[in-house]
Amino acid sequence: MLRCRALIEWAERVSRRLTRERFGVMDLVGMGSIRITVPGRKTGVPRTCTLQYVPDGEDYLVVGSNWGRAQHPTWSVNFMASSRATVRHRGSIFTASLRSLDGPERERAWARILDYWPNYAIALDHAGGREFRLFALRRVEAAT
Repeated sequence: MLRCRALIEWAERVSRRLTRERFGVMDLVGMGSIRITVPGRKTGVPRTCTLQYVPDGEDYLVVGSNWGRAQHPTWSVNFMASSRATVRHRGSIFTASLRSLDGPERERAWARILDYWPNYAIALDHAGGREFRLFALRRVEAAT
């Protein structure tokens, strides 16, 4: 699994560079992706990650699956500490509100995510019972 993940991450970086950040390998194989930048929770230094997303009306839903590992992904800690993010999606750059989902809203989002991409159920099984962190991003303005 580690080799596969490393290969996908490498291919993602290369495809982003070749398309001037417009598309990543996940986009090219039919899995929509976005690049999200938030300040690091301790340093304030901007941190960028590429994540698969699930469209949900005006929102982009992202899942802290960490490829089914037992621990939460590092980026999710920064997301929890921020309410805004800069998003790059298919050549567009914009500011988005960022919020962690819980309760009934989380349950509805999780059902939407599984409907859109059922493989998250497999990742959940691999995660050993860890509940994935879910986030919603919504465009609020064009970035400057």
